[in-house]
Amino acid sequence: MDSIDRNILRELQADGRLTIQELAHRVGLTPSPCMRRVRQLEQDGVIQGYRAVIDPEAVGRSFEVLVSIEVKRDREAVEAFEAALQDIPDVIEAYRLFGSPGCLLRIAVADLAAYERLWIERLTTLSGITEVNSQIIMKRVKEPKGLPVGA
Repeated sequence: MDSIDRNILRELQADGRLTIQELAHRVGLTPSPCMRRVRQLEQDGVIQGYRAVIDPEAVGRSFEVLVSIEVKRDREAVEAFEAALQDIPDVIEAYRLFGSPGCLLRIAVADLAAYERLWIERLTTLSGITEVNSQIIMKRVKEPKGLPVGA
């Protein structure tokens, strides 16, 4: 990957809807070689997809909670827990961690009552769970803007 590829990645992270002509102009290429590079980055798995960034409030999910969960430390329990998370759409991110806690979830729901229902009806009923701790997000200080891609 060279500096042009990195510039392409930076530009696409900032605006994934750029036309190939605009992208080519911004990175100093003509459209044809720019398109080849973008396709190669996609084929190589460097670019994994394109998404719209949605305002959580506009879709009724402005109440966010970070939830740390302890899961029994055996393979079956961890695998069952991770599989069950796939069926909970309110869990928008999930990470298995080294140490304690064993798992960190980011949850987006409408309000505190919706989170309480999720906590009672889904989270605490998952098998292998030994502890659930919730931290309500007061304010997002820094929005995700993509990965730094170097010089």
